[in-house]
Amino acid sequence: MTLRVLAALLALALPSAALAEPPDLAMIARSAGTPEIPGLRMVWLSPWGDVAKSHPWRNIIVHQTEGPAGSARLGAREQHSNPTRRGVMVWVETDGTVYWAVADNLVPTHTDGADRNDNKYIDNSKTYHQVNKDTSIGVEFAGNYPDVTRGPTDAQIAAWRVLVKVLRARYGIPLDHVYAHNWIDFKDARYCEGCALATMARQWGE
Repeated sequence: MTLRVLAALLALALPSAALAEPPDLAMIARSAGTPEIPGLRMVWLSPWGDVAKSHPWRNIIVHQTEGPAGSARLGAREQHSNPTRRGVMVWVETDGTVYWAVADNLVPTHTDGADRNDNKYIDNSKTYHQVNKDTSIGVEFAGNYPDVTRGPTDAQIAAWRVLVKVLRARYGIPLDHVYAHNWIDFKDARYCEGCALATMARQWGE
């Protein structure tokens, strides 16, 4: 085979190779509608709108709900029906399914106003009364019932690894603005709500 023929064959192969590359996650994250997101099983109760018209989100707060398997689906549907009720925008089921419940220009009621000020977990001078519902996307992980100390499932961790990147890319949220609920509010003393998941996100890095 001559070099000229080999070069021609390579040129023909390059477009196919380019098509085989995985789609750019950051580009998908900035899109609208109900995109397919590699690595996530999404249920779109509310599709994405124009990201430029979304609420100016600056933080992500990780929550855990004291509910059994299946409660994320139910909670997300209730949230979708009443977007500003106490709850969150995004819910993650024990099997890793992600429910996008609320349009991102609306503000659900979550957190207790970022009232933690004891610096127990992080420097609260940067969070006190600042990392609240008006600045933060809430992500709720279901399934720590009846044992509230039970950690997230492997499927939830796998989904979170992708989801946190999507949220950060879509809204331009820095890595150090991912918080556990217990880091910013005084919560149930029996366990540290959201701490393992928020720590994972920060350790995974960019």
